[in-house]
Amino acid sequence: MSWLKTLALASVATAALMGAASAEVVYNRANSGEPETLDTHKTSTVQEAHILRDMLEGLVTYNAKGEAIPGQAEKWDISADGKTYTFKLRDGIKWSNGDPVKASDFVFSYRRIMNPETGAKYANILYPILNAEKANKGEGKVEDIGVKAIDDKTLEIKLEAATPYFIELLTHQTSLPVHPGSVEKFGKDFVKPGNLVSNGAYKLAESVPNSHIKLVKNENYYGAKDVKIDTVMYYPTPDFAAMVRRYEAGQLDTTDDIPADQTKALKEKFKDQVKLGPYLGTWYLVINSSKAPFNDVRVRQALSMGVDREFISEQIWGQTMQPGYSFMPPGLGNYGEPAYADFKDASPIDREEKAKALLKAAGFGPGKPLKVEIRYNTTDNNRNTVVAVAEQWKQIGVETSFINTDGKTHFAYLRDGGDFDVARYGWIADYSDPNVFLFLLLSDNKGFNYGKYNNPEYDALLKQAATELDLKKRADLMKKAEAITMKDMPWIPVMYYGKSNLISPKIHGYVHNTRGVYPSRFLSKDQ
Repeated sequence: MSWLKTLALASVATAALMGAASAEVVYNRANSGEPETLDTHKTSTVQEAHILRDMLEGLVTYNAKGEAIPGQAEKWDISADGKTYTFKLRDGIKWSNGDPVKASDFVFSYRRIMNPETGAKYANILYPILNAEKANKGEGKVEDIGVKAIDDKTLEIKLEAATPYFIELLTHQTSLPVHPGSVEKFGKDFVKPGNLVSNGAYKLAESVPNSHIKLVKNENYYGAKDVKIDTVMYYPTPDFAAMVRRYEAGQLDTTDDIPADQTKALKEKFKDQVKLGPYLGTWYLVINSSKAPFNDVRVRQALSMGVDREFISEQIWGQTMQPGYSFMPPGLGNYGEPAYADFKDASPIDREEKAKALLKAAGFGPGKPLKVEIRYNTTDNNRNTVVAVAEQWKQIGVETSFINTDGKTHFAYLRDGGDFDVARYGWIADYSDPNVFLFLLLSDNKGFNYGKYNNPEYDALLKQAATELDLKKRADLMKKAEAITMKDMPWIPVMYYGKSNLISPKIHGYVHNTRGVYPSRFLSKDQ
């Protein structure tokens, strides 16, 4: 073979290798719901959080294990009284348009979410910040909240009181910053492709409702050289059976969930591609305790006793979820064992008889059944669960009907104060502390207390706990508050969440964690 021919072949081979090496790496990621918004200050769902955390980074962020690590801030100091945090931003960090990220950008962002005009339903998660609650309720100025730029690289945050979970709280999507210039220029349209400027590992390329969201690598991200995946395609897939079919066809690399009633069959088929793990969350039935007859505690208690959680866990969810008998799941930090319902260890027959007696005392029985309408967001698992609950309630004299909508519509309806009898809801811990669950039922929590529960004793206990520095005494106060919820039953805990996914062997770096966070920037994919 001539040297010219050898050189030519070598050149072709080299070009082929270079082409392979530079091929775009695309991660096709299922997301079990359509995002209602990509405005980090108006977000509230897990599905939105996955997308937003890929695009934006707060002072603190998550690693692949779901642990809080430095984000845009490389370090921070905490004052001796635990009320002042001083953050030092990384050198050279930029927004996706090349603008430098400044401490003042975070000041702008925290003021924006606390501005009542923004309409942030989740603003109260940041009430530990000094004067934040007053500003958000229109009782003070946003300029007076305890967030101050000392200089371009130094941010100071002052708190109302020492808050042991504050650093982890900053990992929540409400603490993700927005680009001031884009918000001021485009208003509510700043979230559209071409307008949205991000500071995380990815930037928004496309957003097509009911189809997909396309993120592409942000070359201005400080850790861009370590990001292995070039493009992340998020596909809304509330139909879990269809999700599995798309995974099997190679159209998805990971699923956001699996049909619980197919768990055994999926394990047999996909073997170790089925990943199961714990998850700090509770699946609820929220009762509208502001209207008759659901304002009668006997009715709420009866409905809770009438739910056979063991059956639902085993037969509907294939034990991927565990029976839930407390408002909060076990395993939360700064707490201990939850306050369980007093009927937890009673037999199903005893519970059923007690439930019938409670309904009879409340004026219901043969000839006058209690009629309940359940609203739920449509997924296979949710539908199977509420149908099972209806069958169980039938045994205690309850007639049940249903209204189902897609997730975006369902959660917007609840947040906007829509009327209902009972509504399906789930809550995943935003940080590992009991406050992340108990704050939901505060009487003044207009954003999440969907059933309009109001108990002054409960409110007083949480107010006292908020200023208690002794963690043991704080936990005791919160346990008393949780015990009240298990007596009043404003929300019926049905199951503790578990996390179930299908993960392609091509995907590496996926680590199950109780927080349910899986940042795309820590993953890689075989070509």
